[in-house]
Amino acid sequence: MLDDSVAIVDGPWRHRTVSAAGARFHVAELGEGPLVLFLHGFPQFWWAWRHQLTALAGAGYRTAAVDLRGYGASDKTPRGYDLVTLAQDAAGLVRALGGAEAVVVGHGVGGVVGWTMTAYHPDHVRALAAVAAPHPRRSARIAARMGPGLRHLLRSQVPILPEHRLLQDGCVRVGELLREWSGPGWPDRPTEERYRLAFSIPKVSHCSLEYHRWIFRSRFRPDGARYNARMRGPVRVPVLQVHGAEDPVCPWETARASRSLVAGPYRWERIPGAGHFPHEERPEEVSRALLEWLGDLERTTVGK
Repeated sequence: MLDDSVAIVDGPWRHRTVSAAGARFHVAELGEGPLVLFLHGFPQFWWAWRHQLTALAGAGYRTAAVDLRGYGASDKTPRGYDLVTLAQDAAGLVRALGGAEAVVVGHGVGGVVGWTMTAYHPDHVRALAAVAAPHPRRSARIAARMGPGLRHLLRSQVPILPEHRLLQDGCVRVGELLREWSGPGWPDRPTEERYRLAFSIPKVSHCSLEYHRWIFRSRFRPDGARYNARMRGPVRVPVLQVHGAEDPVCPWETARASRSLVAGPYRWERIPGAGHFPHEERPEEVSRALLEWLGDLERTTVGK
């Protein structure tokens, strides 16, 4: 049986485990300088950010990519997959990594966690880069169209069967989702195999689906109503949105509507030819967009 060591991928980064919010998290770190915290999406793990880890570290930033709760080599807890707890995890990680605040870069559900941090833990978020992740208040627009993301969300609501489907035949479904949600030509075979192995780690399939179950079911519960009320406030930190022009999960027009909820500085980057995983499908373009935006943040801070 595979274990958590599958998520410890060799590279120029250093691996360590840190404690935050009552759980242990695996983090891959590289570089020195202002802290940039990367939060991956589904169906991935910290390794999704390998290109950006090296690019930003080379430009003078301390980069840290975490396995979210229930993924990779982080703890697989029996509960804690609501967005409020996940935002608390990320805020705790900022402190555990020795920072007062961090630039948070999140993809997919990791981006939604980042948006949530701006409402619940704004003092820990210097700025937010949301990759393929509209503001939670705009997610209802995705539900208005029966796209692949909504189909996956609905299929995830039944017990047990979705986990079995993800695990069948060496997690072949993970590879299918990556291809269905990306633009043409991605992923290659080694990349697909890496993600399939990571989902073979015990409990990852179940924990990852618990995120989607809370997101859907909370709409009909008091905790979801409280969350939506908290998220109505404007986002006051600087925001960069990066989105694939061919994203089938969330159309770029829907994602860009998040602009109306941002009161702070805002920038939009649409990546031509990319689907739901622009940071991997077009890594150089996404790294360039991040570095240009970060450079502007540094100049603005110095100018104050």
